Amino acid sequence: MQIKVGIIGGAGYTGGELIRLLINHPSAELSFIHSRSNAGEPVYKVHQDLVGETELKFTGELSNDIDVLFLCLGHGESKKFLAENTINEKIKVIDLANDFRLTNSSTIGNRKFVYGLPELNKEQIKSAQNIANPGCFATTLQLGLLPLAKAGLLKDVYTTGITGSTGAGQSLSATSHFSWRANNIQAYKTLTHQHLGEIGESLLQLQPNSDIAVNFVPWRGDFTRGIFISSQLKCEKNLDELNKLYEDFYADAAFTHVIKEAVFLKQVVNTNKCLIQLEKVGDMLVVHSAADNLLKGASGQAVQNMNLLFGLDERTGLNLKASWF
Repeated sequence: MQIKVGIIGGAGYTGGELIRLLINHPSAELSFIHSRSNAGEPVYKVHQDLVGETELKFTGELSNDIDVLFLCLGHGESKKFLAENTINEKIKVIDLANDFRLTNSSTIGNRKFVYGLPELNKEQIKSAQNIANPGCFATTLQLGLLPLAKAGLLKDVYTTGITGSTGAGQSLSATSHFSWRANNIQAYKTLTHQHLGEIGESLLQLQPNSDIAVNFVPWRGDFTRGIFISSQLKCEKNLDELNKLYEDFYADAAFTHVIKEAVFLKQVVNTNKCLIQLEKVGDMLVVHSAADNLLKGASGQAVQNMNLLFGLDERTGLNLKASWF
């Protein structure tokens, strides 16, 4: 099978990572990469890591001669794009923005989007036509909590998470350029982060009729890639029981792994993995989870979802080595 792929918004960080993955994917053929501002330019002029990898050029034209369309647009732009352009209903759509992640905003016209977290919705994804790819913080935080929700053990959760500057996108802002980020950290969107909505819906999917409060404080980190989450809550189960609970929950997960040793970012950067470690002191449980915000948190997970949509092994094109050194 060769899956014909189109990308909308190919000039940003998630678009660049998606191109890197797909040009090396054994079952994918990139039909076009759309970028109005770069139309006619070689892809490697924008994504300079792709020099010698591809001679593809950006285009300002659309084509319906594809099997799947990835939307790598800014938040709020995907819904606008689908409303303004005629996309054949047979074409599957994977949206990397937040436009369709919540139940009350998951449809446009005849398109119904399934929330694309494979560890939660694998069977629904396999039979879906459209996927709302989860957010990066949402993915990493949820994967740390889903087994507890399945066991009915969640109530008040206190979470901190730190992310690299690429999570803010490619456009320069006051808090994303080097002179601000270097040797610096900052809390932002305290208790109000936009991913809390999708996190809440996923947890209630496994632990319905519950009063779950996720108190989340995100941080801007002084590095480019990766997310590290620590979630703390009270739990009476012992550590051995909890590790077994997590190992059983993720027994069939292609990329989410539970480890006993301390988790750190270099294990996951440049991979589609999420690593989870549990620690317990008295009745307090801390769940650490780490992932690459641009891969498992965005483009890698989007390719994982594409693989599921087309009946491929989830790992196809995603056997990536961590940036260890």
